[in-house]
Formats: sequence, C-alpha cells, structure tokens
Amino acid sequence: MAAGMIYLDANATTPLLPEVLEAMLPWMQGRFGNPSSAHSGGRRARRAVEAARAQVAGLMGAVPEEMVFTSGATESINSVLLFAQQEWPDRPVLVISAVEHAATVEAATRWQARGGEVRRIPVDSQGRLDLEALERALEPGRVALVSMIWGNNETGVITPMEEVVRLCHAAGTLVHADAVQMVGKVALDLKAVPVDYLSLSGHKMHGPQGMGALFVSHHAPFRPLLVGGGQEGGRRSGTENVAGIVGMGVAAELASAWLAENGPAALAAKRDRLEKTLLQGWQGAGVHGAQAERLPGTSSICFPGIDAAAMLIRLDQRGIACSGGSACHTASLHPSHVLEAMGCDATSAACTLRLSLSRLTTQEEIEKAAQEILKSARHIAEQQQNFQKIH
Repeated sequence: MAAGMIYLDANATTPLLPEVLEAMLPWMQGRFGNPSSAHSGGRRARRAVEAARAQVAGLMGAVPEEMVFTSGATESINSVLLFAQQEWPDRPVLVISAVEHAATVEAATRWQARGGEVRRIPVDSQGRLDLEALERALEPGRVALVSMIWGNNETGVITPMEEVVRLCHAAGTLVHADAVQMVGKVALDLKAVPVDYLSLSGHKMHGPQGMGALFVSHHAPFRPLLVGGGQEGGRRSGTENVAGIVGMGVAAELASAWLAENGPAALAAKRDRLEKTLLQGWQGAGVHGAQAERLPGTSSICFPGIDAAAMLIRLDQRGIACSGGSACHTASLHPSHVLEAMGCDATSAACTLRLSLSRLTTQEEIEKAAQEILKSARHIAEQQQNFQKIH
C-alpha cells in the first residue's frame, strides 16, 4: 500500500499488525520444525500451534479442540458443504440466503450440479433475512445443512444468527455460519449462539493472508476434505503453516483486547461520522441497509448519477482505497447480487461504493476521505455533464 494511502477496504483485507509480524518471523527463519516431528524442534512447533488454537478459540467462546486450522474461509466453507452433501445423500436440500459470499454461492452451485436442491432465503430492502421464509424452507428430513453469512461483506448487515440457529435446530438441521466479517470485529459467544460449524479468516482481523479456521462443534459430525497426514486431529491433513497459525493466534488475542476496550462502538462512531458527511454533501445519497443492524465498520453508499467504477479510479489516484462491492468480484461486469436481492436496480448498484474501516482507521482519515470522496464525485459529475453537452 502506498505511503499516505487512506485505506477504506478492510472488508477485503486488513493490514498485518506489527505485533503479528513480530510473532511470525521466528517461525519463518530459525524455527522450522514440523509440528508432527518428535524431536525438540517439532515439539516446540506443536506447542506454538496449540497455543494459537487456544487464542483463536478464546475469541469466540469456543474450546480449542473445536478449532481446525485451514488455508482460509473459502476452504472452510467448501469443506463443510462438501461434507454435508456426501454425509447425508438422503437429505438433498441446502438452504442459504440470497446474499451469500461468492464462496458459498459457488459451492451451492456445485451442490446443485451434483443433484442437490438449493433453497435461497430472501431478504428485505434493508438486507434483513426473512425468518418466516427460512422456517418454511426447513422441510423435516430433507435439509442437510443451512449455511448463512453472519455479517454481510458488502453491506455489513448482520444476520440474526441466534434466531436462525433456534429455528434450524428445532427442525433437526445443522447450521454453518460464514463469520468472516464478524470474528474480531464484533464480540461473539458460541455458547450463546450455538452454531454447528463456523468459518473465519485471519486476514480480515489483521492476521496473515492464507490462514483461516473452521469451528466444528463437539456436538457436530465432520469428515475432512483433505486427507493424507492426519493433522488437525484428523480433520484437515497437510503440514501446518506454523508461522501463519502463530500470527493468526496473536491477531485473535489482539482482537480480544480491542473488543474488551469497546473498540466496536468507537469504530461505529467513525463510520457514522463518515456517512453523515457524505449524505449531507451529496443530494440523494443513501446507505444500503441503514435501518438494519450492521457491522461497525462497513458502509455501502449509493451516489446517484455517479459511476462507481470511475470513482474508484479517481479515488485511487487521490490516495483513497475502497471498493465498489465485494473484492472477490471487483472485475465483474455484473451488478452485485447482494444489492439486487435487496431490490436495488442495476443503475443504483453501479453508483455504489463500499467503504470499510478497520480499527486502525483514524478520525483524521475519516474527515479527509469524506471530503475527497465528495470532491471526486463532483469532478466526475462535471465530466459527465461536459460529455453530454458535446454529444
């Protein structure tokens, strides 16, 4: 990232904290033991992996034995969905929401290609899940799994997961939560919200890229996607990425401290300040999901009449990093399926920016970014008007 860049794309990835890098470095240099080896170097690596497992589990109120380290949330999500379809062939139905991340959307497409049925639960204009539709979809004896995004990566709208779990368990159905945008940003307690499976990613909470985890409740069955070495208690084979795991553990511990210090409230206040300035400065601007419960650092804002693609280029030139939607589909020419599910037309979706803050975002950056975004919007509007006059 260029020096001086104001980074408002934390839902895509977050910067690695210095403390995390410091903890990882020894495991990239002199400490290279395989955690499965019996010698002292291997035993030291094993202790480091298990310490990190406890740190990540502690962030969510889980027990260490319920955490499985993976390469990222995409692997975790795919592992659960593939397992469920293989484990219960007599239950052909997968239930998801209409606003899932691409990892779940494409895994659901594969579910269908293999002969299964996918039921997509709609959301309202604010992105809130239709719980009555979910309850109707929970056909006893036919649903293998319900997989729901907990905090939406585009709008920040939060799914009422406690109610989802209650409905699903009452119907005898297991629940997987995509908690990539929740973990480390909002306080979670899996004893209070007893999902069966949960996916998370290290690089969304200032940990390393290429690291994730899968929570598997001790009540829930599971068979591994990757087999071969029996690592991770037989639930994910492959030599552990010790440096990445250590880094993820430290990131989890730092996130726990930030949550305890009321960090989410301070972050939400910065987001609200940013939104207020932008809404006051651009006529007709609106926040997607403004009336719903949202993640503290996520804002999806429509600037009517302004092409978001042009805005992204202009803002990048002006030192502002943000997104037009999900980072996984930045190059896509198709409108956001999340905004479509909320009833947003293609024109409005094409005028939408996603601004996502991290705990490192300062008030000074918020003020500067807001003014730069408004200046860029006015610049693009003038260009568009001049083009129309000429043509």
